[in-house]
Amino acid sequence: MTNLFTRRFFLTASAAASVSLGNVAFANAPLTSLRPSARGGNALAAPAVSTASSPDALITAAQLGGAVGFAVADLRSGKVLETGNAAMGLPPASTAKAVTALYALDTLGANFRFATQISTNGSIANGVVSGDLFLIGGGDPTLDTNALAGMASKLKSLGIREVRGQFYYVDNALPNLRDIDPSQPDHVSYNTAISGLNLNFNRVHFEWRRAGNGYSVTMDARSNKYRPEVYIAKMSIAARDLPVYTYKDGGRFDEWSVARGALGNSGARWLPVRKPGLYAADVLQTFARAQGIVLKSPKRSERAPKTRALVTNTSAPLSTILRDMLKYSTNITAEVVGLAATRKRGGRITSLKASASEMSRWANAALKMGNASFADHSGLSDASKVTAQSMVNAMLMARSSAGFAELLKPIAMRDANRKVIKNHPIKVHAKTGTLNFVSALSGYMTAPDGKQLAFAMICADTGRRRGIKDADKEAPRGGRAWNRRAKALQQQLIERWGTVYG
Repeated sequence: MTNLFTRRFFLTASAAASVSLGNVAFANAPLTSLRPSARGGNALAAPAVSTASSPDALITAAQLGGAVGFAVADLRSGKVLETGNAAMGLPPASTAKAVTALYALDTLGANFRFATQISTNGSIANGVVSGDLFLIGGGDPTLDTNALAGMASKLKSLGIREVRGQFYYVDNALPNLRDIDPSQPDHVSYNTAISGLNLNFNRVHFEWRRAGNGYSVTMDARSNKYRPEVYIAKMSIAARDLPVYTYKDGGRFDEWSVARGALGNSGARWLPVRKPGLYAADVLQTFARAQGIVLKSPKRSERAPKTRALVTNTSAPLSTILRDMLKYSTNITAEVVGLAATRKRGGRITSLKASASEMSRWANAALKMGNASFADHSGLSDASKVTAQSMVNAMLMARSSAGFAELLKPIAMRDANRKVIKNHPIKVHAKTGTLNFVSALSGYMTAPDGKQLAFAMICADTGRRRGIKDADKEAPRGGRAWNRRAKALQQQLIERWGTVYG
């Protein structure tokens, strides 16, 4: 493992939260979101019992069921101070993204950038492209509508006014995957498709308003500047109450339906896109038309031929992409950077599982995790298994690396009324992760006397999770209360360690 981190960076930075109690979606109504929201406030729940209580007493009082694995170690010496079920393999949820960030930084480098190109295999004379036009994706997980609008404008600035050949899109820089975790509901926007050509985190904006006896519906690729209508996603309103959404592959488009009984007067939400390459090409075609450049209906090219680049859009550096990934806990970003890292290492990237297996081998060796088994790069799948001890080992290995900690943010502590305690004597720097009946936290803490500890906690009731019916997966009964108790337990253990070992 290269020396990615410096101790100075570690001492001045911290980890971002992933999902909080207030960000769980109900299954019986569409949700509104215009961009990926920060998945939870960077805070833990307030303690309910004495911080000096034993771990067993705290865990018993939390009444979580299932298992709680934890480990805490002295950051300087690496000495393990306290453990419980530390060798039990449990789902890491979004704490896996911390490992993915390390994997990507080590393999690609902090300054790596993704590139998206418009190119041609023909000549240009008097503003006419004699050959074909290609939109070639480099896997950029952050490509958005504004970027495509800018690319179309640059194409126009080259004097191009006509393309006589075909318009192709190329999305094979990464494998084309329908979703991240097939067990998730079809309509949740955090479980999108993945390809080498992505747009708007592979989400389409669905908005509805009551109009007379019916509804007006739009499906667009909106940004803060534009709202281009898209043709690859269609929505129909069905006379039913449940299920709220249904999805069917309509060939050249995603075919959605929504229950009329769930709509109310108006609203909006993002839905996942299952054909991301075609989605991006659709939007570019719209912007090109607005610039007076008429393109034929896009077709997929199986490979990127020899072409001459006309316009190139370059992403922000990987360090910025990872900072935002950890802040907003964006699953697609984690999967794309993980896949890109595996590709750079020469590993197999036929599937998320294959790529995650390569990351597991790297993490077990470079981060001394030993027995981690990742099924993806985001932690969305509960098939991933790590132990609390292996996550502590990863935190210990990362403590002397440069560039990682500066991407991360602190987690605040809260009082009994859920208000942030601004001057709490314990400072926590960690990455959280939440699935239904899974809550994980891995990172660092500084005790009141300045002593620094690395810790990991995973609370998981996998039996209760397996029992969730498909219709209830977005917001299972008891999920919010369980998550609240799990986060309270995490803060109680942290305060215990600050008292006992600080």
